[in-house]
Amino acid sequence: QVKVALILPLSGAGNAGPVAQAMRNAAEMALAEFSSPNIQLLVKDDAGNSFGAQAAAQSALDEGAEIVLGPLFAPTVGPAGQVARTRNVPVIAFSTDSSVATRGVYLLSFLPETDVDRVIGFAASRGKRSFAALIPENAYGNVVDAAFRSAVARVGGRMAVVERFGADPASIQGAVQRAGPGLAQADALFIPGDPDLVAQVGQALATAGVNIRRLQLVGTGLWDDQRIYATSALQNGWFAAPEPGGFRGFVNRYRGRYGQEPPRAATLAYDAVSLVAALVKTQGDQRFSETVLTNPSGFAGIDGIFR
Repeated sequence: QVKVALILPLSGAGNAGPVAQAMRNAAEMALAEFSSPNIQLLVKDDAGNSFGAQAAAQSALDEGAEIVLGPLFAPTVGPAGQVARTRNVPVIAFSTDSSVATRGVYLLSFLPETDVDRVIGFAASRGKRSFAALIPENAYGNVVDAAFRSAVARVGGRMAVVERFGADPASIQGAVQRAGPGLAQADALFIPGDPDLVAQVGQALATAGVNIRRLQLVGTGLWDDQRIYATSALQNGWFAAPEPGGFRGFVNRYRGRYGQEPPRAATLAYDAVSLVAALVKTQGDQRFSETVLTNPSGFAGIDGIFR
């Protein structure tokens, strides 16, 4: 059997553990649905930290892993990649931080820069020219802030105001208040981030008396979530995300197998394992070579073509 490592934060804090378990489930579902894969999954827990990732990668490689799938978080990708590189073993990680990708360390994820480019370009095509933004003060926010400024400049738009906020309600309310004068000059408002935080921002805007109907709300692919759909203040917003048909089919199969709804990231693990199974079946000894993995034609996944 071909041994394949799957490194996830199974014992990670907060929401990391449940998401990691769902990704493990999706990976095992992919193996079950693929006809006779000659693959053994070596599932390793990195606990969501760099030391755990390094130890998990070392353990998997010592057991004979030919490729590493994961880790999930940016700070854990580098340590796992360094270990794998010493053995010339490729890594396909699930981080959304493009800065951790390097030679032999690839990302299979929804990159926020792509989301921002698409949604700002779409807004501009619909006549939006003056952009405001309320952006979380975290690593994800740093990436989308830079991407937002670049995208607005590229479409010839104007930056009305950009405010950052923390995770607490007081910080969100303060950012909304500070943004007030700029919001009056904008015709589109960009609110990226975790669905719970975005929903809180929407509620804070309504509480502050901001006329949301006058502004076109725009977001990233993280808006593709039931919590966003259930927030009245965010209705009619625009966001960039994959066409949903493939994910709906995946959800139905996952629910039938595990009796619960999968998080959005679960498809990444499914696609990664499906890719590995296909390469094992068709590519012989070159299955995980750089040439094969970086095929410019890409591969078919749940959410469309990925490269």
